[in-house]
Formats: sequence, structure tokens, C-alpha cells
Amino acid sequence: MDSRQPEFGKIVVFGTGLIGGSFALALKAAGAVEEVVGFGRAPGTLRIAQELGVIDRAGINPAHEIGDADIVLVATPVAQMPEIFSRIAPYLGPNTLVTDGGSTKGDVVAAARAAFKGHIGKFVPAHPIAGAENSGPAAARWDLYRGKKVVVTPLAENNDERLDRIKRAWALCGADIYELTPEQHDRVFAAVSHLPHVLSYALVHDLATREDADLFFTFAASGFRDFTRIAASHPEMWRDICLANRQALLQELERYQAQLCELHDALTASDGERLEDIFGIARQARREWSGG
Repeated sequence: MDSRQPEFGKIVVFGTGLIGGSFALALKAAGAVEEVVGFGRAPGTLRIAQELGVIDRAGINPAHEIGDADIVLVATPVAQMPEIFSRIAPYLGPNTLVTDGGSTKGDVVAAARAAFKGHIGKFVPAHPIAGAENSGPAAARWDLYRGKKVVVTPLAENNDERLDRIKRAWALCGADIYELTPEQHDRVFAAVSHLPHVLSYALVHDLATREDADLFFTFAASGFRDFTRIAASHPEMWRDICLANRQALLQELERYQAQLCELHDALTASDGERLEDIFGIARQARREWSGG
């Protein structure tokens, strides 16, 4: 029997669904945590999380749970994070680190600075790239992060020890760790994550609001399914992400609109050569990205 002590004593998770719950289950599976305490808006959800073994118990008052926690993970929609940061800020212990699972970083970092003030060095922002369409504690999986990327966006105030501690926690979940600045993160993910979600929602919305919507959905097949899979994602979460990263997302929408205009012009002119050229460049890039 392995007699080593777990690397982390207490982990506190705000939001015990897919992201927070999978973080908890992964650390439990790795034998890396002694206790997981969960907070959430709905008592029923916390009860399910405890029944499923995602958390060991539900927290009632942050004043009683934060001070002796090794890590606090805030894994809620980003719009809820400022209020949570303000609630926990007075109770941070000398060894407590806070991280998050938010899909945007500029707004989250700004909220953390406002709440934590001189203790901002204890906040190490992160973004696990391992989403799914399902949500809630039942969607949590111990292996969700295995082989997946987690982007850490360090602050100037984060010392090496604190940064390494958060990286280690995600590595114990099986993730591959990358670093970007918060600004780089938001620019990149506006293009490769936030824009695709907006486009997917837009297409499904367009078809769903037509008078003969049933006709279209009857004949929609694998191409439609692949393109619109992410339109089944949580609307509240993606509303918050889009608003939080709206400047970078607006820039990407404008670039995409320009691309659509180019395709429109090529079709109007029956310019098959231009269409094939665009499709060929896209096909090659897609094949190289996906490994051939």
C-alpha cells in the first residue's frame, strides 16, 4: 500500500459540474487530495455531487473553509466569478491558492485584481481546454483532462512556487500544461473557440426559426451534426463568454464576415477556381492540424 501523503490537503471547488467536478475526481483518482469541499448555487446539485463522490461534503460558509484550503478552484460561468472572488477574499490563508477554469482571462484577471488586491499573487489564472456539451456533476469524469491542454496565464505577481503548485495540480489530472499571457489567450480563443460556438449557434437558430424547420432537420446528416455539435453547449456559459471577450470576438466576426463576402463574390461570379483555391487551402490546413 502507498503510504505517501496526498500532495494536497483540502481542495475547495466552486461549481461542481463538468470542469470543477472532473478536477476533483481526477485528483481523487491520483490519490493527490485528502478532502474536496464543494460550493454551488443549488443545494440539490451539491447533494448529487456528494452522492456521486465528486465532493466529500458541501460547504456552507466560505469563512470556515477557505483559510486552510490548499487550492480553491472557481469553475463557474465567468460572470459569477467576481462575486465569488469577493466572498472568499477576506478568508485566504497564507498557503491558499486560487485558480479558475474560465474560458476568458482578461475579465477574470480584472475581477481578481479588484477583489484580492494585495493578495493577487495568490491567484493563478488557468483555462482547461476540455469542454463538452453536457453539464452538472453527472457529466464530471476522472479522466476528462488526460492528454488535454490546460493553459495557465501567469500574472507578474505569481512567484514560481505558486505557479508550479497550480501547474502540478493540473498535471496530476493528466493535462498537458501551456502558458500564454491573458491577452494572448483571449485573442487566440476568440478565433478557435468562441467564434465557432457563435457560428454553430447561429446556423441552428436560423434553421430552427424557419416555418419549415422540421423539413431541414429531417434531412440534416453527419456534416450538419459535426458542425453544430457545440450548439448543444450551455447557453448561459456561452452568453457570458461572448460578452466577456466581446472585443476580440467582434474582431474575429469581422474577419469571418470578410471571408464570407469573398465566398459570396466568388459564387456571384461563378468563379470556381477561387472557390477551389479557398477550399484547398482550408483542407490542407485542417488535415495538417488533425494529423493527416
